[in-house]
Amino acid sequence: MQTHNISEQNSILNTFIAEIRSVTLQKDRMRFRRNIERIGEILGYEMSKVLNYAPSAIETPLGICQMEQPQNEIVLCSILRAGVPLHHGLLNYFDHAENAFISAYRQHQKQPESFEIMVEYLACPNLEGKTLILADPMLATGQSLVATFEALMPFGKPKEVHLVCAIGAQQGIDYIAKYFDSNTHLWIAAVDKDLNDKGYIIPGLGDAGDLAYGEKLQQ
Repeated sequence: MQTHNISEQNSILNTFIAEIRSVTLQKDRMRFRRNIERIGEILGYEMSKVLNYAPSAIETPLGICQMEQPQNEIVLCSILRAGVPLHHGLLNYFDHAENAFISAYRQHQKQPESFEIMVEYLACPNLEGKTLILADPMLATGQSLVATFEALMPFGKPKEVHLVCAIGAQQGIDYIAKYFDSNTHLWIAAVDKDLNDKGYIIPGLGDAGDLAYGEKLQQ
């Protein structure tokens, strides 16, 4: 797996990451969603640099212009519900992409730190030979990305896979690196060092789904 940590070089991305982390600013749900969306746009732009391009003749009012255009057949899949704003940001740039949606959540056992990833709702087009973008804002343990990717496999084998995350823990990155092959790219906006005993990223930002759409009742 190839990891692209965009935060290694300072850019306006720093501002959006700082705002989604801020306990004051993240109280504004609309602003939180918009910042996640903008992070998706930036990561999508960076990802576009490694896609496949071919020349195309574009007719202008004054002549013909040869331009390189991306050729990848993209399927954009986000993990509900936290992945929706990130999905919107990526779709702003890959507006011709097909779309898939999958639900994944932690089902906790008797011990709070013990859980398994449950995958339920899934809607997906054919993935065979296409470029799959799997979007989830938080990469904590890495179990969600692995579980959702496995759930997508009956829909075909992608030609290449791009994982897009806003914030991740190094432990989670190490976990998925053992699972995904060298033809997989991870695009991430910030990397934190630790997970707490419940598997949440430290310092992280909290629960991205709750911050974007409101707290949920626990069953």
